[in-house]
Amino acid sequence: MRKFAFIAIAAMLVAIPASAELQNVTIDGSIQIRGNWYSGYPGVSGAAGVTAGAAFGSGAILRWPGAFLPARPIGTPGNAIFSAFSYDEDEPSLDWYEQRTRLGFTADFTNDVSAYIEFDYYSIWGSDFRSNYITGADGPRNNTSDVQLYQSYIEAREMWGYPLQLRIGRQEMTLGSGWLIGTNDTAAGFWGLSFDAIRLDYATDVFSVTAFASKLAENSSIEQDEDVDLYGIYGSYFGFEDITIDAYWLFLRDARSLNDTNFIAPVEWLEDAFGIDDYDPTTVHTFGLRGAGTYGAFDFEAEVAYQTGDVGQYGFTFKPFGVYGDDDLDMDEWGMNLEVGYTFDMQYTPRVYLGFAYFGGEDERDISFFEWLNPFDQPSGSTAFHRLFSNWEYSEFIENTDLSNVWILRGGVSFSPTETVDVLVALSYFEAVDEFDQPVSFNLGGYRVPIAPALSFWTEENDSELGWEAGIYVTYNYSEDLVFEVGWAHLFVGDGLENGHFINANGFAFNEGSDDEDADYLYFQTKIAF
Repeated sequence: MRKFAFIAIAAMLVAIPASAELQNVTIDGSIQIRGNWYSGYPGVSGAAGVTAGAAFGSGAILRWPGAFLPARPIGTPGNAIFSAFSYDEDEPSLDWYEQRTRLGFTADFTNDVSAYIEFDYYSIWGSDFRSNYITGADGPRNNTSDVQLYQSYIEAREMWGYPLQLRIGRQEMTLGSGWLIGTNDTAAGFWGLSFDAIRLDYATDVFSVTAFASKLAENSSIEQDEDVDLYGIYGSYFGFEDITIDAYWLFLRDARSLNDTNFIAPVEWLEDAFGIDDYDPTTVHTFGLRGAGTYGAFDFEAEVAYQTGDVGQYGFTFKPFGVYGDDDLDMDEWGMNLEVGYTFDMQYTPRVYLGFAYFGGEDERDISFFEWLNPFDQPSGSTAFHRLFSNWEYSEFIENTDLSNVWILRGGVSFSPTETVDVLVALSYFEAVDEFDQPVSFNLGGYRVPIAPALSFWTEENDSELGWEAGIYVTYNYSEDLVFEVGWAHLFVGDGLENGHFINANGFAFNEGSDDEDADYLYFQTKIAF
């Protein structure tokens, strides 16, 4: 069925009239520069942690969570064994400066045909300086071919006289508010995201429908299995004044081969007999509804999504003894994002808002006494709502669009003291949905040391309260093209952050700190677009 869809789209491309002639070429681009500073090296997660590690070659500060104990299914070792958090003022501060440069070319042809090519370059200041200050020897420090082909697609519009648009090639995609499918261009680590995809849009004044097929990873040139693909259908209805209603289905398929063992036939026969080492392709279906718009002075954004499917890629990692993972793990999680605002018709046009976000999760990393007695019992995996390719970031400290197994309450006020200056004051509260059961332990120099490591069933539930975060953000629109922005955020660390939970990396990364001292974050950003 999937191959037939690709063949049908290819046939549509052939049917496009070939008489298109080049009419004109336009150029666009942008330069975005951001400086980041963290106190005490805390909260360096997601893009910020990767960026910092790439910039300084030292990685993040690693904290042993005291979780990897006999017979306990923890999850991906690379994410679970260490934590990149500290929340300790005695730790060194962290700062880095990042820059992204984009340059695009649009070629317009007759018959509503166009082509777009865009290159971009993301870098950390100081990573490409072409001279050694000690010896004076000049030359490139790193690979000089860092410029990437970010977008490259062909677009045909008004096909056969209908409001039908076809776009094929590497392209950005933002669906709705970007809550699940976005471009990764917000907050720190704004290196962007584009998809190798075929996209078809049918749009009228009343409704629109988008269908797409995207290749995320190619591991075989002759068959689809072994690949990672993303498909979706996204529909919008505009029949209500100033309100949009969306419904969508997203399908992520990961068919990369998973095998706990690759032994001789008799062993494989035994595995089949006991129903182990039998992983199906990961197939995550996301069904969602969204409503957004304004009603008088009120505005709202409401989205809810449900995820279901087989997640062998998750279960494969839960191996307490490094032999067999959970090959029967299913996804069954909910997520939602709500925000309501009210704008006052008065000087400075203040807007107050209140929001709530929920990302479901199940932490099954603890074991019972009887499971401990039977170390060959098949482990249980843990799942959390998968944020996919979100553009929404709820914290400057503990996430970079990858936070899950949490619920968040937030609110704030924004206002414009002048025509060119916008100010936002925000406050958020974070709490874990399903707590991690920490081994009964004591703190030794910032490290949690289990009292009885061998008794991995002996646990205590960590506090679910993660903490509060307050922030002030000021944006100065110097002109239509040039924008300056400065922001400060303060994290009030709760016991749940000090003790740790699996809430990062879509529920796979641990975030225990060595202390519970508050943290600060300051940034400055400027962007010019043409």
